[in-house]
Amino acid sequence: MPKNAFDYTLDFTTTDFRQHPELYRIGVGEQGVLLVQPYKSEILPHWRFKNEEVARESAQKIYDMFEQYLKDADFVGADMARKYLQMGFTRARRYANHKSGRKYSIGEDDKTEGLEYPYTSGSRNKGNPILKQEEDALTNEKARAADVFREYWFRAKNHPEYVKQKAEFRKKYYR
Repeated sequence: MPKNAFDYTLDFTTTDFRQHPELYRIGVGEQGVLLVQPYKSEILPHWRFKNEEVARESAQKIYDMFEQYLKDADFVGADMARKYLQMGFTRARRYANHKSGRKYSIGEDDKTEGLEYPYTSGSRNKGNPILKQEEDALTNEKARAADVFREYWFRAKNHPEYVKQKAEFRKKYYR
């Protein structure tokens, strides 16, 4: 497994990543966002994207947590908060594009079985046709919520202290 790859073989029900940051891998995008404890329990209750107002409150709270994790030199927590901000953007965009939340038409078979990443993650219907995008996909309520999360996500991923701690984390734990 590449040294940066997210390790899905770990026991996420018992592993405390605050106590064992050496087990954490940044991975790609949002990998592990709903697995890594205790951060999932700390951040997930604040993650909401119903509309622009709710998204702003949620993103601000998660960004405040992100900054506190950085102050505490808890890179894993900061990275998880960054992932929740990213996931706020991607999920709100999904609902902006498709009111049902479904991107693909539903098929009988798993079109991704046996394929390598990125085809191994996400919808089992990834090989099916994509549903038509909503006409107001760039301006509707969920699009505005996505814009809020995008702003905070980019602020987090480009934060100088985050960039510094990320490099230090890789140097310390990726051998």
